[in-house]
Amino acid sequence: MRSARVALFLAISLSSLPCVRPTNAEVLKITSNPSGAKVEIDGVVVGATPYEAKLPGGYFHKTHSVFGARLEHAMILRISMDGYVTKEVVMTEGPMKWVALNGTDHGDYWLLKTDHFDFTLEPASRYFTGAISARVPGNSNVDLRPELTAEALVEKSKPAVVLLSTQSVQGTGFFVTDTGVIATNAHVARGVGSLEATTPSGQKLEARVVYTDDNLDISLLKVEGSGFPHLDLADVSTVHQGETVIAIGNPGAGLPFSVTKGIVSAVGSSGQLSLGTWIQTDAAINPGNSGGPLLNGHGEVIGINTAKIVGNNSQSLGFALSSTDLLAVLGKFYPDSSSQSQAPPAIQEVFGSLSISSTPDGADVYVDGKFVGNTPETLKLPTGTHVIRITSEGKKDWQRSIEVLKDNQLNLRAEFNP
Repeated sequence: MRSARVALFLAISLSSLPCVRPTNAEVLKITSNPSGAKVEIDGVVVGATPYEAKLPGGYFHKTHSVFGARLEHAMILRISMDGYVTKEVVMTEGPMKWVALNGTDHGDYWLLKTDHFDFTLEPASRYFTGAISARVPGNSNVDLRPELTAEALVEKSKPAVVLLSTQSVQGTGFFVTDTGVIATNAHVARGVGSLEATTPSGQKLEARVVYTDDNLDISLLKVEGSGFPHLDLADVSTVHQGETVIAIGNPGAGLPFSVTKGIVSAVGSSGQLSLGTWIQTDAAINPGNSGGPLLNGHGEVIGINTAKIVGNNSQSLGFALSSTDLLAVLGKFYPDSSSQSQAPPAIQEVFGSLSISSTPDGADVYVDGKFVGNTPETLKLPTGTHVIRITSEGKKDWQRSIEVLKDNQLNLRAEFNP
């Protein structure tokens, strides 16, 4: 269906359109300031501004007979350019009924709103203010922070989540800066210039769509104001299979700001989904959850809840687009976010190194009760006393208490009896 639509714009020769006379052709113009912006119609790139295409007159005004060419679907126009706010508009109005004088219904048709779409592009820097807080690669330290209870995690994170809606769409988003930048899925924001953002307290704000990524299912929105509660991000390299996660969203058939809990089932790419790194989870993700945060036990966003696959002889599978992909999009507007997120703490910790092995290999390693990997493993631990526990299926647990000193290197080997 999409290829048929786009062909109407890409076919320069009007002779390929039946019942269309060249004398009835009219010109569609799309321009922008500055020029050179990419032009997409129904998601397919057709050229750059200034763009022109000859189209049947019946696309601009009602044809004089049922044999004339008619536009039989709505069309969405998207204009984008690096460094500028993306513009996306519905090009058509309709549907309208074509009914002959004898009462015969010939179906629906749409008309282009104008023969010339002109845009003044706005610099993105005007909207992307504030700072992004993220935990990113470059810090190999074991995360020994205590995880929050589910209640505490929701209490901390929920104020930064919003319900996004139009007359026909409902989804979820979340603040990533205190200056009103909201992240969500592109399929939530597609085809509209703005959405209504409702906070858990009931406050309603206009969220303008200011950027949509060409390849990833990610859009960035902006509301006016400051002092908004916002969520920290954690790179996908910090995510471990089996760790507990919580999703917050607005399922269409459920109550707003619902919470579901599960684990990380897997992490990787998927041939069934679009580009990006995906986190599969058994936390319930339903329509309306799209664009909401998938949170780790510290209340950090590790993914954007995006998709659900049902059927194929399996239970429904939930997928979140990783926060690493979101950080890549945000990095276009916040190039210093990585260095900001790795700024040293006020109190500089010192570390030692611990190498752990076992017979057999592959045993689970826990530091102070937190799972950190499998043997063989080399860890960088803060100085002080730590409890190391190593477990292997069918074997008695191996446990030691060790003292880590500054810059020292320790070796532990767990020997499991048969």
